[in-house]
Amino acid sequence: MGASARLLRAAIMGAPGSGKGTVSSRITKHFELKHLSSGDLLRDNMLRGTEIGVLAKTFIDQGKLIPDDVMTRLVLHELKNLTQYSWLLDGFPRTLPQAEALDRAHQIDTVINLNVPFEVIKQRLTARWIHPGSGRVYNLEFNPPKTMGIDDLTGEPLVQREDDRPETVVKRLKAYEAQTEPVLEYYQKKGVLETFSGTETNKIWPHVYAFLQTKIPQINEKAPVTP
Repeated sequence: MGASARLLRAAIMGAPGSGKGTVSSRITKHFELKHLSSGDLLRDNMLRGTEIGVLAKTFIDQGKLIPDDVMTRLVLHELKNLTQYSWLLDGFPRTLPQAEALDRAHQIDTVINLNVPFEVIKQRLTARWIHPGSGRVYNLEFNPPKTMGIDDLTGEPLVQREDDRPETVVKRLKAYEAQTEPVLEYYQKKGVLETFSGTETNKIWPHVYAFLQTKIPQINEKAPVTP
């Protein structure tokens, strides 16, 4: 039996700025599976005003993290609709209790972990500078200003949004690491963790692609010719 013999139950993990969004969308483009982003699912439920969406919103409005059991209910409920598909979870599980609850309902085959050096991510996430007067956005990696910290057109100083400042970014990354370290260890012990390391998404992607080819059918794959 080939890769199509059974459905794939997978999750993808990676810090903010690790390229997880890009890799997930490429996976969805090339392989037959459903991509389930817990963030998108949450927003959708809040927009539609479902029971769980309303519940989640009360926590968000108070500036609190959504409790594990609420996130778990949200995702497991959605997975009931996807029983006949392979799927890739994104943004869940983010904590050990979430991973354990998921395990009670589904056997996870593979967890793809994108391991990008802290400094590289920090650089990526702090690269954005803004000219307040015009709203012009510069990115030090893609479209830097001619003079560091100065708007090209007006010569006025550029500023960083709170979210893009190094101290905010470092705090976010540290929080992510603290939360997910036990989850990665949990999957490592189970023998399902596949870590892909690198500094550029385009160099990491071919390895992820090659790995998934052994696990799941590609989209519009030609039937293999039997010798």
